Formats: sequence, C-alpha cells, structure tokens
Amino acid sequence: MQQPNQRGRRMAQGANPLAIRTKKYQLDKNDYTRMALGQVWSKSWWQALIPLVLFLLPAIFSFSWWWVAGAIIVTLLFVLLRSAQVMSVTQVEQGSPLFEKLTYEVDQRQILLRRNEREGMALTWDMIERAQKKDSGYMLWLQPPNNAQLPGGWKGWVARTFQVPVFIHMPFRIFNSPNDLKLMESYLRRKNLLAE
Repeated sequence: MQQPNQRGRRMAQGANPLAIRTKKYQLDKNDYTRMALGQVWSKSWWQALIPLVLFLLPAIFSFSWWWVAGAIIVTLLFVLLRSAQVMSVTQVEQGSPLFEKLTYEVDQRQILLRRNEREGMALTWDMIERAQKKDSGYMLWLQPPNNAQLPGGWKGWVARTFQVPVFIHMPFRIFNSPNDLKLMESYLRRKNLLAE
C-alpha cells in the first residue's frame, strides 16, 4: 500500500528492508543436469536393478549368455531413458526460467526471481519442499505436483514414480555479505526446510 506524503501525493512503498538481494546468477544447464542426475540416482538406484533381475531370472533355469546380454542391454536402456528424462528439463520451454540470468530477492513471505525490475516470478515458501546446504550453496527443492495435478491411471503412476527433481541453486558467491548468508539460513530454519 502506498502512503501519502506531505503534499498529498502517493509515493511507492519502499522494498522490504529485511529482504536479501543477490547478484545476478544463471544456472548452467550442465550443472543442473549433473546435480539432478546425482539426486535421482542416489535416491532410486534400485530401480535399475528391476529390469536386470527380471531378465536374469530365465538364465537361472536355462543358462544362456543371450539372457545375460539381454538383461544388461535392457538395464542400460532403462538407465539411459531415465537419465534422458531428467536431462529433458533443460530442453523444454517450461524449464527455461530455471536457466535465465536472475537476481533473487528473499524475505519472510517469498522468494522473488527477477529477470529485471519489471519482470519476475514469486515463489512462496510453501512451494519449496526442502532445502540443502551444499559446499557450493543452497539447493531449494520445489514441491512435486500433488495427485490432483497428475493424470489418472497408469500415466499418473508413471508420473509419480519417475518424477524429475526441480530445484533452485543459490551459490554462496551471489550473496552480497556474510549477514545475507546468515539471514538466508535463518529463513530456511524458521520455515523448517533446512535439515540439520
């Protein structure tokens, strides 16, 4: 809301003084792919064992190198397809805002991703599932779609089972001061996003 000044005119209300404003930063697509693949395969490595075991079962009853070769090929195809699914985020239009040069403005209500002074997008804190403090910076993992937003039937099962992680990476070097880093960590802890 704008407050009137002494002459009766309205002036724009100033920005939140407790907001953290960062330097411009652009997440490299290769860095995103490396981090996302690391996250996917550290969590769901066991899924690659399913086609391997299924195609090796016939080899137990009637051993043949064809069954072993087939099991290895199908497992490699599964790993390649799952990895391609993760890498596709860098290619689709919906993922393009993740890879633009942005500044971040963080306060107790939201995180503003600004392309410039007029264009930007707001993320409220409830849109973030969790945060991680890595050696290079903070990773803010966005909430996956809920069941109501997913299709029904087998397509919904596939979408739930093979979700692609979407995150915002905020390296320490984009923060302007050590106080901004402390305030960012304080926001993340108050919102119960940062695990101990």
